[in-house]
Amino acid sequence: MSFNQSVIDEFRANQGKVGGPFEGGDLLLLTTTGARSGEERTVPLGYVRHGGELLVIGSNLGGPKHPDWYHNLLAHPLVTVEIGAESFEAVAVPAEGAHRDRLFAQVVASEPGYGAYQESTSRVLPVVALHTSDPAPGEGPVEVRSLADQLVDVHVWLRGQLRHVGAEVEEHFARAAAHEGEEAVPAVGLGLQIRQHCLAFCQTLEFHHTGEDAHVFPALAERNPHLKEVFERLRTEHLTVARLQQELSALLADITGTDPEDFRRELARMSSELNAHLDYEEESLLPLLAGIPFPPGPPPAA
Repeated sequence: MSFNQSVIDEFRANQGKVGGPFEGGDLLLLTTTGARSGEERTVPLGYVRHGGELLVIGSNLGGPKHPDWYHNLLAHPLVTVEIGAESFEAVAVPAEGAHRDRLFAQVVASEPGYGAYQESTSRVLPVVALHTSDPAPGEGPVEVRSLADQLVDVHVWLRGQLRHVGAEVEEHFARAAAHEGEEAVPAVGLGLQIRQHCLAFCQTLEFHHTGEDAHVFPALAERNPHLKEVFERLRTEHLTVARLQQELSALLADITGTDPEDFRRELARMSSELNAHLDYEEESLLPLLAGIPFPPGPPPAA
């Protein structure tokens, strides 16, 4: 058994408490999706609280390369975090530029060992914030007992990511406007943040729709032949949403080269179409899914 696995097992067996070199320290488990393998990988990491954020550092003990988990979260931003007995999903967002430097200074003030790691390598140690998705006013957490609840829970998360992207775009333009006319405009440092939330949204929506098309829709259509047109429309909308995801990614990739008003107008159009699809899906499917338990129970005894 590897050292990391022994720490993970001890962590999970004792609600986050471990001995050895991590005893008494702030430790979490981070589960990422392999950039190449697509398999889940869990690592124990120290963390630092900064305001309402959890920060993890890609120190790799001061080694010359970024740790594997950092490359994984760049490819798949949605991660699972375990602290104590609690487990939750987050979007992993590396900080950039001056914002990264400010956060790293706070980290070193709290945990000086990270400063020693930085001094031992020429690479800039990544500072990664683990963002949870805040529900909109009135939404609140969803208690998942049925497949209908699960659908709403996924949609609440997706809408939250769209709001994140919109808020970060506005912050980007506000920072750029504050330096308008200056000869040397500093980098606004939001590119990775916007990218990570957009990528998390697109990957989750694609996974969600793939599952619906392959499993949920065929089963529901067989039981509800009178709703044939509804499922045909939903499948057609999935193709439209896939196109919108590509357009959204392309739009955000060109944020620095687009007129802000044109950009806002296009982002609002895409967000409106994406939310309209989620609304129609809920209107059509929630009554059908309300009586199906989730997670599914054991099969009936023979």
